[in-house]
Amino acid sequence: MPSRVSEVPAALPAVVAEYYAQKLAFETDCSDVQLSMTAGTVDFVLLDVRGPALFEQKHIPGATNLPHGKITARKMAEWSDDTLFVVYCAGPHCNGTDKAALRLASLGKRVKVMIGGMAGWADEGFTFVEA
Repeated sequence: MPSRVSEVPAALPAVVAEYYAQKLAFETDCSDVQLSMTAGTVDFVLLDVRGPALFEQKHIPGATNLPHGKITARKMAEWSDDTLFVVYCAGPHCNGTDKAALRLASLGKRVKVMIGGMAGWADEGFTFVEA
């Protein structure tokens, strides 16, 4: 009798590779963002998509505040068409990143979600800009 783990067969390696390649095209994590910032290889715009009051209290260094509801074609025209945006919100319990990613993609912008958001950043022990 198979275990609960193996009762559903694992996917073929090629299928697994394709799945994770696709997944990484949609998201990044706090560690990769922080490492890029530390190394000076920031080739993306980090957007904090929470409200201005929360941003003022605490945010990730180098982030620009742009609440997901304020993402418009007019506002996004400030950046070149090939800009990569990395969006974050409060954490896994917040769908602001999903709303922002949808808006940006609908406007033809390249976007990745920073999984974990503020909670993930804190869990990694990285510093914040605080009021």
